[in-house]
Amino acid sequence: MRDRGVRGRVTQLRDHADRDVLHAMAQGDEDALREIYRRYGGLCFGLAARILGDRSLAEDVVQEVFLAAWRAASGFDADRGSVRSWLLTQIHHRAVDAIRREASERRRNQVLALPDLDREPAPSDAVVEQEWISMRREQVRGALTQLSTDQREVLELAYFSGLTQRQIAERLDAPLGTVKSRTITALRRLRATLSADPAWEDA
Repeated sequence: MRDRGVRGRVTQLRDHADRDVLHAMAQGDEDALREIYRRYGGLCFGLAARILGDRSLAEDVVQEVFLAAWRAASGFDADRGSVRSWLLTQIHHRAVDAIRREASERRRNQVLALPDLDREPAPSDAVVEQEWISMRREQVRGALTQLSTDQREVLELAYFSGLTQRQIAERLDAPLGTVKSRTITALRRLRATLSADPAWEDA
């Protein structure tokens, strides 16, 4: 109990100091921005990298979040949480948005074929392209059926319904950690199943 009380007081002191730094940021103090980055830049990058699985994208997300924090420092509401949780929440949201953008771009690249600029597409080209798209969809559907019901459910809610992992956890009434674990396992199994398909590998 004593240790818990000490940790609570330390947290309160840290939060108070963070709010002072953020207040200085709101006044245009660039040293304050560097200080808040020194305190939480590594933590934010770690979270972004875990969600995205890509260091370059994670760096972009962290840069976006700290730039947004610089611009919106005056709007920080201490009653809604600490500076630490405020930054991490923004990292999570922007990382999820980045995943959606990447997934959307991949879907567009799969569905839309760039026209040959030297000639008009022949009717047969459209037929072949449509068949190719149809085959891809069937392969993905087939791979999804090999997942467990729980794994398939989290992927459908994430990629077809556009929900964040926290929203999925609320929808399923399941712990957030469980949803994350199911998502990672499902994506790995889906990737392994599709990679084992010669037709998918050759395309």
